Amino acid sequence: MPMMKTLRRFDPLLGATAAVLFLASVLGFGAALPGYLPLGHPVALLGAIGVPHAGAFDLLGFVLPGLLAAVVALRLLARVPVTAPWTPRVGGQMLVLSGLAFAAMGVLPLDANDIESPASQYHASAWMVWVLAFVPGALMSGLGARRLPGWGRLAALHLAAGLAVLVGAFVLQALMPAPVAQRVAFVAWALWLAAALPVASRVHHR
Repeated sequence: MPMMKTLRRFDPLLGATAAVLFLASVLGFGAALPGYLPLGHPVALLGAIGVPHAGAFDLLGFVLPGLLAAVVALRLLARVPVTAPWTPRVGGQMLVLSGLAFAAMGVLPLDANDIESPASQYHASAWMVWVLAFVPGALMSGLGARRLPGWGRLAALHLAAGLAVLVGAFVLQALMPAPVAQRVAFVAWALWLAAALPVASRVHHR
């Protein structure tokens, strides 16, 4: 179908656009916020209630990248062959959920003045859903892709990203400051996001 072929031309740009938006927002808004320490403060502080330009960061740093991530996951799902096992299908659906949860972090901003407030708890819940959807989603997608001929690189990408986000979100926080560990998880996710569809497109054309 001509429309589908046209849409596929933009596939490699979707994840890269989302990753650049997120990383550039973190760097740019972080540099513009007086007193903000890139390795000492959480990313969510840039979009917290009462912080200057928080709304712009929430839109550019969380909402748009998250929605684009959900689209990337849907495009990955569309490439799964009908003969594939159930794991990449369920994994792909969880990746869609993780993208929506990432966007929700911008809709439900942190309250920097009260970490125990409902607003802060909602934001923390969105972050947790993002992690708990992405990690098993990526791992299941990777394990399923390993069983498909020619899908080895995409499988390796999924598995590496899932494990890296898992380690950054839960393991490294016991070994280093939480904001640093959190950034490991975010960067791993952004790299996966930028690479997933380009790698998948090469698989598709084999």
